[in-house]
This record gives sequence, C-alpha cells and structure tokens, in this order.
Amino acid sequence: MKLATSKSPNLENIYQAAEIIDKLAANTPCRYSRQLSEMTGATVILKYENLQYTGSFKERGALVKLLSLTDTQRKQGIIAMSAGNHAQAVAYQAQQLDIPTTIVMPTFTPNVKVERTRSFGAEIIFHGETLDDSIILGRQIAKERNLNIVHPYDDEQIIAGQGTIALEMLTTHPDLEILIVPVGGGGLIAGNAIAAKSLRPQIKLIGVQTKRFPSMVQALKGEPIVCGRATMAEGIAVKTPGKLTLPIIRELVDDLLLVEETEIEEAVQLLLEREKTVVEGAGAAGLAALIKYEQRFAKHKVGIVLSGGNIDLPILTEIVQRSMVRSGRLVRLEVEIRDVPGVLADVTRYIGETGANIVEVHHQREFSCLPLHSADVELVLMTRGQAHIQQIIEALNKAGYKTRLRSICEANSDFVDT
Repeated sequence: MKLATSKSPNLENIYQAAEIIDKLAANTPCRYSRQLSEMTGATVILKYENLQYTGSFKERGALVKLLSLTDTQRKQGIIAMSAGNHAQAVAYQAQQLDIPTTIVMPTFTPNVKVERTRSFGAEIIFHGETLDDSIILGRQIAKERNLNIVHPYDDEQIIAGQGTIALEMLTTHPDLEILIVPVGGGGLIAGNAIAAKSLRPQIKLIGVQTKRFPSMVQALKGEPIVCGRATMAEGIAVKTPGKLTLPIIRELVDDLLLVEETEIEEAVQLLLEREKTVVEGAGAAGLAALIKYEQRFAKHKVGIVLSGGNIDLPILTEIVQRSMVRSGRLVRLEVEIRDVPGVLADVTRYIGETGANIVEVHHQREFSCLPLHSADVELVLMTRGQAHIQQIIEALNKAGYKTRLRSICEANSDFVDT
C-alpha cells in the first residue's frame, strides 16, 4: 500500500501511514509519569520514541517514504542527509528492503549515531558543521549519481509517518490537552499537529527549540535566521525550516518555546534519574520546556514526545557529572596548607571523618600567590549535598585550614572562613 501524495498531508494520509508501518515500527509506550507530574503540577504523559529499534521516531517517516518508492527508484538507490537519527532509520529500513544507501552527515555527528548507521551497510560521507551543510552536498551527490533523496523533514510521506505518534498518543490518552514536541526542520511537529488537531481540535500544540537554533521561531516572525555553531540537541539543530512544514506549523501550532543548553542537560539527567530512561538532547527538549515554563502547563494534561535516545556515552557521563556539580554532590574544594610533611594527610583525615569521598587531589606549589612554605591543595569530593559541604568546610576551618569552593562557573570565589 502506498500513501497518496499531496503537498500537505491530511488525517487520512496519516491513517494510511499508520497502516503502512503497522508491525514494522514499534507502537512505543505512552505512560503517565507520577514523579514528573508531582514535580511540575501537570499531568505528564511521556511518549517513549527513544525505544524504537534505531532509537528515535525517525523510523516512522523513513518507512513510509521508502515503501512509496518504485522498483526502479529502489534499484537506483537513495541518499539521505542527517545529523544521525534519520540516518540510522533510513539505513536500517533500506537494508531490510535491499536499497543501496548513501548518508551525508555533519562532521561532528555523535559517534554512537555514526557507527550504528554504518552497521546497517550505508556509505557515510561527512560534510559541514550542520545538517544544512550536509543537505547542500547531498543534493549535489544525488544529481551526480542519480539517487533518490530521502529528506529528513521536508517531504509529505515523512511528515505523514511522523504524525502516527499523535494517533497512538490520543488512542491511549484521548483527553490530552497539550502536546509538546521538539522542533528542528518541522517534520515531527507538522505531522503530529495535523493528526492531533484533526482528532481533537481544542488540543494545544507547543514546539520547542534551543536558543542556539531558533530557526523556526525566526522564520515564523519573518526575521533573518541567525543560529549558533553548536548545541547538545544536534537532532534539532536545523537552520533552514521546511518549505512544506513551515505553513503547517504557522496554521496549526499554537506556540514555540526556547530553552537553554543547561536546561536541556538537566532534563536529560532528570529523565535518567527519575524515569530510568536515556534520551538525547533533542529528546529532552520537551521536558526542559515543561520545567522552564511550569506555570503555563500546571493543572493540564500534557503529552511530551521523547523523540530520541541516541546519545554518546561520554556526553551522557559529562551531563551526569555536571549535574552532580550543580546539585553539590561533586565539588572542588581548595585548601591552603603549610607545605610540610604530614599536613596533607591531616587534611584528608578531617575530610574522611565527615564521610566525604575524595575523588582527586592536586597539590600546587609553583603556580600560587601564597607565601613560601605554603601550598594550595585542590580536592574533588563526592558529597551528599549542600549541607554536607558546609559540614566539611566547618570541620576544616575548625582545624585551622582556610578553604575555598570552586565551581564550574565560578573560578574566583572567596575563601570561606566560618
């Protein structure tokens, strides 16, 4: 069965897409989150698209698009341009259909996405810093090799495939009042806006972008598009909104919100710690918006699409550690000591008696403004939180040691002397 094409998909097209992908893409869990609901004052429903086989919602649109190709087009081969999730979805589904595949990726695509795409047999070409750079080269290669382009978002089959998420969410929770969706080029929110507004006209569609890549927000306002160079939410780092998606969003989406990098980081950490689920930066953008604009969503039933979970382990590790720093569970403490034998052991003994764990020790003599026979000792400590930190400082001060807390953001805090 092939999806009827049109410049703007409708609900019938999305139902056709759902029939096409039935049993070929997962109907992912759509669950109530008690902890996030209690935290935010909203009734929070999470759609776990990070649990798709290739780790993101992109499998839906990729399937619909590839199954719409003719036999001749399949033999010619395809090319896709992607920051990772679309690449994996296209490469995997193309492998199942025996379609030769080329993928153009931004140079700094997370390694986990690159290696998974390569494992599905696709030829990978790296180009540019952003998805937009990759799209330019991809179109050029498509002409040179006579390949069929599978666009990541600006395609009616892709849009219809992504819209099947809202069908599933509203089947499980027909009384949803608000749907929050991350926005890059707009394929995900466009498809879901069509489906959701058709089934439940009163529902509010809220898109989320990063402050570093607010391209859709700027396009809707008619402003010049000015974006940053990088974001941890690379899955929605798109400078050029879709020609098909932009008018759909203008008509059906109620608002677009912006979130900061640190807010996305904290949302990734929160989902890991509270919901025991791993999401990438783009996948956490919806929760970041819910927390940032909490009063706007309180007392409403809110659905959030966790769009993907393909995050590099080093990045996830760094997010966890930075979160521990912000919460006071991991701290850097500078202690001024006399540079004589036994003093460092004395300091570590006092710290140990408080129950803190010493992770690192750096002993500094030369690069210091202290008098001779004095030294700075920088210790990285694992603690139980702010009250525990204060206990450590008080113990050292009582023993005659001046201390100074150092954070990732404040390199020049004053000595703490209580």
